[in-house]
Amino acid sequence: MPSIDVCYSPELLHLYDLKEKAVVAVDVLRATSTMVTAFAHGATNIIPVMDLAECRTYAAQGCLTAAERNGIKAAGFDFGNSPFSYMQEIIKGRTIAITTTNGTRAIRLSEAAGEIVIGSFLNLQAVADYLQELQQDVLVVCAGWKGKFNLEDTLFAGALVERLRNTFSFANDSAQASLYLYQIAKEDLLTFLWQSSHVRRLEKLGIHEDIEFCLQYDVYNVLPVWRHDRLVDLAVITN
Repeated sequence: MPSIDVCYSPELLHLYDLKEKAVVAVDVLRATSTMVTAFAHGATNIIPVMDLAECRTYAAQGCLTAAERNGIKAAGFDFGNSPFSYMQEIIKGRTIAITTTNGTRAIRLSEAAGEIVIGSFLNLQAVADYLQELQQDVLVVCAGWKGKFNLEDTLFAGALVERLRNTFSFANDSAQASLYLYQIAKEDLLTFLWQSSHVRRLEKLGIHEDIEFCLQYDVYNVLPVWRHDRLVDLAVITN
């Protein structure tokens, strides 16, 4: 039986052997939710990068560029990190280079894994179904906030554990803890997260709609996976 484990911060990845594991990278508010939304609206590829300067270079290659720091769209880029920005015709058939405060870092630091899948509540069931097919050990990598633990990514981890618990063993107490936390919160994620640090941070920016949107279950049948140097939607490739 394969196992599932949870890493609460990319800063803890050095404690894990990623080889042959399927990593699920998650930044619920908002990077991975935004990536899932972009694919759902027709993006062909997404290139997650670590810094602003590298992201800018992709504009010369014909890519759309997106950047966020501390919850705010960085100047000089096509998009920020709101999922609503990616519900446009201009997205269709395009490659997007994106850098964010936490999410893109979690993805790139997981490159040693056998597979990287992008997770969010918006595509939770698609991720769970794919992991059932893979039958590999799973590590959920929570993006957190600047290396620190956060609640929303942990709740996603718990939700994924709940959907896989009958066919995956728990590799560590972190999987059990995430499940317990999710079971307390799942009937009303928004209320549970209302006093969390990142929700309060984003609320100050006036983006309550983004928060509500990102906490919806199974809106999209989208499965972003890492291939070579970018993300593609495996749901499109295999259909």
